[in-house]
Amino acid sequence: MNNWNLKDQKVILRVDFNVPIKNGVIQDDTRIVKSLPTIQLLIQKGARIIIMSHLGRPLKELLPDGSIDKQKFSLKPIAEKLATLLSLPVDFATDCAGPDTFAKISELQSGHLLLLENTRFYKQEEKGDTAWAQLLSTMGDYFINDAFGAAHREHCSTATIARYFDRDHKDFGLLMKAEVENGDKVLKNPHRPLTAIIGGAKVSDKIELISNLIDLCDTILIGGGMAFTFYKASGISIGKSLCEPDKTDLALQLIEKAKQKNKKLILPLDSVIAKEFKNDTAFETTLGPAVKEDYMGLDIGPRTIALYADQIQKSATIIWNGPMGVFEMEQFSNGTKQIALAVAAATQNGSYSLIGGGDSVAAINKYHLENQVSFVSTGGGAMLEMLEGKKLPGIEAILS
Repeated sequence: MNNWNLKDQKVILRVDFNVPIKNGVIQDDTRIVKSLPTIQLLIQKGARIIIMSHLGRPLKELLPDGSIDKQKFSLKPIAEKLATLLSLPVDFATDCAGPDTFAKISELQSGHLLLLENTRFYKQEEKGDTAWAQLLSTMGDYFINDAFGAAHREHCSTATIARYFDRDHKDFGLLMKAEVENGDKVLKNPHRPLTAIIGGAKVSDKIELISNLIDLCDTILIGGGMAFTFYKASGISIGKSLCEPDKTDLALQLIEKAKQKNKKLILPLDSVIAKEFKNDTAFETTLGPAVKEDYMGLDIGPRTIALYADQIQKSATIIWNGPMGVFEMEQFSNGTKQIALAVAAATQNGSYSLIGGGDSVAAINKYHLENQVSFVSTGGGAMLEMLEGKKLPGIEAILS
């Protein structure tokens, strides 16, 4: 993209503007802001910029009469926000690759922008419909995918469309390029020791991730609700803690795989526990991994924090995906906060850290550490699948 002569050329730019909107007001514009460097580069190059994005799942939330809720799911408020952020006019098409789109493209000037209506207003989008993808491709001379958050989907506007452009007329945007490069940095020849911190509620959500990371990493630190499924599998009392009883065999298989590969899979030494799942309840800290009857584990304890922080400081590369406890509740947020601080401190001392999407990003942002780690991924599901070792359609379609 950097080497292309795009003066007067029509460039289709797929971005991820899937932002929270309430009563027509954007609640968090992070994803829009992240797209600005690519858009500004295209403006500088004098391209005629045609922007596509999805927003929500409009076909899953139809109005009582069976029609799309165009007020709730329209990208029009995003066009207005983008214009404000760029201090430039942004035209808006009321359809996507329909009559209004093509009429406005014909009038689009160099360095100007046209945002199209929600791609998911069309059932063909999520089906990867080749005919509709081909129609989308006729809108422009070049295609750029900057929507890493949707890279794991084989959708028309993210992957299928790219197959109608040759390698010289398609590329990653700056954000997508950074996501791919930083993912590759930990997946291909990482500096060692490599430590992964994996949290979250369920082992079932992270089975493939943990399995792949056992192959890749030297050490895996487990936290969050999923730790109790591992405890249960190991015959340790977990009280009323979150557990997936049907996944205990899988947990044992992961423990065994780590042993066979001579990798360290470390479980919490202690937990912060309470009788009730609420912020203002009384709590205490266990002496060891076992949780008393009628209590539930809601955060990692101080001994675990110390152990994990020490391991993080010894690591040259760090991957973090998932919180250590119920960090939305202040009383049970300390484990996640201390791990976030430990990752930031290690990064400042020269380690490379990748925050792998989802709640980990929310935690890093909550403690204002986003500028103290190496890279914060914008794509939860996409980064998860990349770290699981899967090929992402949105990436493969550009590279092919």
